[in-house]
Order: sequence, then structure tokens, then C-alpha cells
Amino acid sequence: MSFSTTPARDFSLRLSLFFAALFVLCGVQLPFFPVWLDWCGLSPAEIGVVTAAPLFLRIVIGPVAAFLADRSGDRRQAIIIAAGCGLLAVLALSQSYGFLLIALFTAAFVVGSQTCLPIGEAVALSGVRGLGVDYGRMRLWGSLAFIAATFAGGTLVGTVGASSIIWMLVICSGGLLVSAWLLPAGDANEGRPITPGRRLLTPREVARVAGSGKFLLFVAAAGLVQASHAVFYAFGVLHWQAQGLSSTTIGVLWSLGVVAEILLFYSAGRFMTHIGPMGFIMAGAATAVVRWGLMAFDPPLALLFPLQVLHGLTFGATHIGAMHHIHAIVPQEQAGTAQALFAAATGGIGMGAATLLAGMLYGPFGGLSYLAMMVMGVIGLVAAVCTVRFYPTHKTDRP
Repeated sequence: MSFSTTPARDFSLRLSLFFAALFVLCGVQLPFFPVWLDWCGLSPAEIGVVTAAPLFLRIVIGPVAAFLADRSGDRRQAIIIAAGCGLLAVLALSQSYGFLLIALFTAAFVVGSQTCLPIGEAVALSGVRGLGVDYGRMRLWGSLAFIAATFAGGTLVGTVGASSIIWMLVICSGGLLVSAWLLPAGDANEGRPITPGRRLLTPREVARVAGSGKFLLFVAAAGLVQASHAVFYAFGVLHWQAQGLSSTTIGVLWSLGVVAEILLFYSAGRFMTHIGPMGFIMAGAATAVVRWGLMAFDPPLALLFPLQVLHGLTFGATHIGAMHHIHAIVPQEQAGTAQALFAAATGGIGMGAATLLAGMLYGPFGGLSYLAMMVMGVIGLVAAVCTVRFYPTHKTDRP
């Protein structure tokens, strides 16, 4: 199946569809899956275990799966397998009763579906390298899909009830599998299918990249900035509700942040060659210092709107800078593994630890706990500056 007569456009459309399908699933799962677990009769403590367990499993399973995909040279097949496992798991979950079975199949479903993301990011960045496509304009379809899924899912749950959530997840998982089948079958750098007979990637080569000072400093920089969102993600809505904001106003504020992220993804390509990936990460870190520093003092509603626009930098600029930096410093044959290691370090270890910290701080300090997030932004900015100072990226390495 071909979407376009030009290889670059064909590649972009296929990856845009993949990101849209993946984030439609996320847009249903993240806000509504706990509601389904509650409908199933799980206690709050059991819901916490069920939702947290896959995060820790991803720390190990994600990098291993990505390494095997890089080693085989066929990332599309790896994504198809992961998406297929996720679909089978959520189908089994729809027929499961009791804490143990629900926990087991939830872990398989979340790990399977979320393993698709770092490997898919590596596929997308191979197109940046080989075809000159714009990563941000492919990735923005994921953010658009997330907004649409959240609003549509909320409407359906309000109309039909919580029982509909699991079937939305089944349908979305099927869509993800279809989008995986439509991914490009070949290496965008070579313009031909990947041959399995090439030299195999070894764990020693991966360890050399993952253990290098350049990679570790970069992970610290981008990871700390992303983890600095922990208080906002875990308690932002609760804090706004305590301040008397209506659900409609809170929804508008959240949507505004995602819209800013989409605009950043759309326009980032034209600035990448001027400031470079680390410039984006430094911008995200500096903005995090300002954003969380002001949020700590319960700003009035009029100020919350521009502060939410800053989400385009604190999350969007940091994310797109991280993806391009991995593309610039990591060999193409190790890209999927590097993406998964980065995701495990930031989305698993970093965000998990920051969320635990947020939980300890928010109870006694309320909104002042954002000051801890501001400190994380400061440290992330220092790490980004050190990365540029000690490990400059050459112009020939730029995306």
C-alpha cells in the first residue's frame, strides 16, 4: 500500500498514522483505565499496584525488546509483535476477574503497547536521517490524537458507563496493530529492505554507548526536565480543584498545554539547525525553572493560561530535543535500544522517583512542592550546559 508517489511523503504519512494510533490508545488508557479498574471492584491500593507495576517492568523489558529489534534489523516486525501482544493481552483482560488476573494482563497490555513507542521513534528518526522528513510534524499527530481520544472517551464513558472503557482499549489496540503493519518495511537510510545478514549488534556495543559520559549527561539533562512535571501530573488537577477552579476551566488549561506542544512540534524543524537539539533541551530546562517557580505560589487564573502555554517548551522542546540528540550521537543500528534506554531512565526511573517525591511533599506543603520541581529544572539545565560544554555535537552530526 502506498500513500504517496514520493518516498519521503509516504514515510511521513505512515509514521504519522502510527503515532496517531498509539496516542489514541494512550488518550483512552491514561485518564480512564483507573476508572475501569474501580468499576471492576479493585480497591485504591490494588489500583495503585496494577497501574504502577508495568512502569517498573518497562525498565527492563523495553530496552531488551528494542535491543532485539536493533539486533535483528527489522524494527517493523518488532513493533508488530509488541502491538499484537498488547492486543491479545487486552482481549484477555476484558474477560478477567479478580486482582491477580487483572494485574497480570494489565502488565502485559501496557508493556506490549508502550514498547512500540521507543522502537517507533527510532524508525521515525531513520527517516529524518535518510529522507529528510520532519520528525515534529509526524509526532504532532500523536498529540492531536491524544486530545481527540480524551474528549471522545470522556463523552462515551459519560453516556455508556465505565464498562465501555475496556472495549475502547480493545478497538484502539487493534488500530495500533494495523498501523504497525503499515509501517515502512525497509531502512529509510538505504531505501531498501533491511537484510538480516548484516553484522549483529552486540550488548558490549550498546553498553559502550549507554555508559558513555555524553549519553549519561544528556539523559540527566532531559530526564530531570521531564521528571519535573511530576507534581503537575499527579496533583495539578487536585490542586486547581482545591483552589476552586471548575472542571471546564481545568480542561481548557490542560488542552492549552497540549495545543502549545502541537505548535512546537509543527514549527521545531525550522529552528533545529540554528539552535540544535541541546538548545531545545536547555530552553525546556530554563522554562521549567520559571514555570514551576511561579506555580509554587498559586498564581491567579489569568497567569495560569500563559504558564500552561509554557508546556510547549517544558515538555515539547525537551522531548523533541532529546529525540534529535539521540539521532545525532547514537549510531543508527543502536537507535532503538538507545531510545528504549532513554525512555526507561526518564519515564520509568526518573518519573517514578519524582512522583514518589511529589507524593511525599504535596501533603505537607501543597503547591510549594513545585519548588522541588523547579530545583530539578535547575539541575537539568546545569546538566544540559555541561553536555554542550564537555561533549559538543559537531555540525556534521546534526539531524
